[in-house]
Amino acid sequence: MPSESPRGPGSLEDYRDYLRLLARSHIPSGLRGQLDASDAVQLTLLKAHEKQEQFRGTTDVELRAWLRTILARILADATRVNRRRRGDRIRSIEASLDQSSARLEAFLAAEQSAPSEQAMRAEQTVRLASALRQLPDDQRSALELRYLQGLSVADVAERMGRGLESVTGLLYRGMKSLRRLMDETA
Repeated sequence: MPSESPRGPGSLEDYRDYLRLLARSHIPSGLRGQLDASDAVQLTLLKAHEKQEQFRGTTDVELRAWLRTILARILADATRVNRRRRGDRIRSIEASLDQSSARLEAFLAAEQSAPSEQAMRAEQTVRLASALRQLPDDQRSALELRYLQGLSVADVAERMGRGLESVTGLLYRGMKSLRRLMDETA
């Protein structure tokens, strides 16, 4: 896979923020001190580069799915307790990553079927991940928990150890900043 790819917005590096966004919300809590999202993403991109000849897709959607599969395997390997349960854990992590990715894409737009609309949505997904990276940590965390993991506002408040009003404010300010950042890069 050359660095300039007709499949998407460019090189594998263009997917770093997208993968980091997914990894941050899927690293098991017991592993957070040993592996962080940046490490998982770096390993994912390294594996993708090493195995680029194995990628058979032709679209950005297929490339993102392939990268999510690699990320899921890296997270599963990092959390492996015994080899017998590894397959179930990989499928579980892959399903979870697919659900988060679907939520991320649904966050951007309703179902679109034309190839040009799908390509535009794929590009927006990568831009959204990049914009989220630029938000303050507490706003980004609140948005990720609410919209990527699908938690209720009350659950987000509990997870973050904050009150409902505080989380509501974080979500409001985060969305406002996110819209501004997305408009700036449009």
